[in-house]
Amino acid sequence: MKLESPKHIYHGRNSTNEINNIVGLLGVRKVYMLCDPILKELNSTKNIEDILIKNNIEYTISTNVTPEPKIELGNEIVDEVRNFNPDLLIGLGGGSTLDLVKAAALISVQEGKIENYLNLTGDKKLQAKKIPNILMPTTSGTSAEITDIAVFSLGDSKDAVTDPLMIADYAIIDPTYTYTLPPNVAAASSVDALTHAIEAYTSVNATPLTDHLAYGAIDKIYNNILESVWNSSDYHAKDEVSTGSIMAGLSFFNAGVAGVHALAYPLGGNFNIPHGESNAVLLPYVYDEIKIACSNKLKNLAPIFNIDSTDKNGIQISEEIIELLFDLVENVGLKTSLKEYGITSKDLELLTQNALKQTRLLVRSPLPLNEERIRRIYESALKN
Repeated sequence: MKLESPKHIYHGRNSTNEINNIVGLLGVRKVYMLCDPILKELNSTKNIEDILIKNNIEYTISTNVTPEPKIELGNEIVDEVRNFNPDLLIGLGGGSTLDLVKAAALISVQEGKIENYLNLTGDKKLQAKKIPNILMPTTSGTSAEITDIAVFSLGDSKDAVTDPLMIADYAIIDPTYTYTLPPNVAAASSVDALTHAIEAYTSVNATPLTDHLAYGAIDKIYNNILESVWNSSDYHAKDEVSTGSIMAGLSFFNAGVAGVHALAYPLGGNFNIPHGESNAVLLPYVYDEIKIACSNKLKNLAPIFNIDSTDKNGIQISEEIIELLFDLVENVGLKTSLKEYGITSKDLELLTQNALKQTRLLVRSPLPLNEERIRRIYESALKN
């Protein structure tokens, strides 16, 4: 068994200070930093800037980030990096920021643009070269700092650039950045991480190593998420969710995600629903459909969900877990049906056909998700 991960992972409060060592080790002289606009407004970049200034490093900060980034924005970031010509990239923010930095670190030193290297339609092959990068998440959820993929919106769906070289050179997960997240952002990102862990656990590509990581991630996230979202001073709960997010990322990076993500992508592409919310609204419905093929795995989660499994079979335990997932999504303040997003029955065919295009994800589902099953999941999520 093989477990892939970033070359270096630093985790813990104030691990931002590791940048001191990294820039010295690499002999860095010029840094391009990309961050979410709100982080610049809140001066959340100060600690990083202080380190760069102390080390006499020239730097520029871009806040050219939007949620669910379109490919055009990705190309703008590539151009910014090419024009500044740095020897290190730093990404500070949510999954969109980190994806943009991963793509720019790799594609800015290639020929062409992002569309030339997309999984489904690209016409060029990536060369083995990149600009070193540091990825620093400010939410506990996307795990973009762990994976080798950058996802972009393309009209009514999404596509991605993926390559082993896109794995972060340094992932710094400092949970202090999550301490001031508003509840809705904390909720969406945390349920996103929980989805990563559950899908990795039931993936057809799961291994004992990924199972161990996924199980631990589900435990840490599920049993701390409410306090992490709603109690602004419960730093221990926020730290635990942050740790769970890393474990979930390592697990799904190796085992893969499946049906929930496949059906969530069109929600983002067609209706601009944020990725974490897209996963959250579909998570219980997908597992209600596929439980017959993964109940032997799901039943092992009973202790985490505090379910008494006495005299119950796998399906019964799975049904209780699914019901608790419904409750969780609602209790963290997220929407629980597609109709709350303005989606109607006339949209189901478009969603179904676009979900079918996500073959890279669908093949990992324990139950094959054909057109009929995908349509039924969307219908269930709409009628609730």
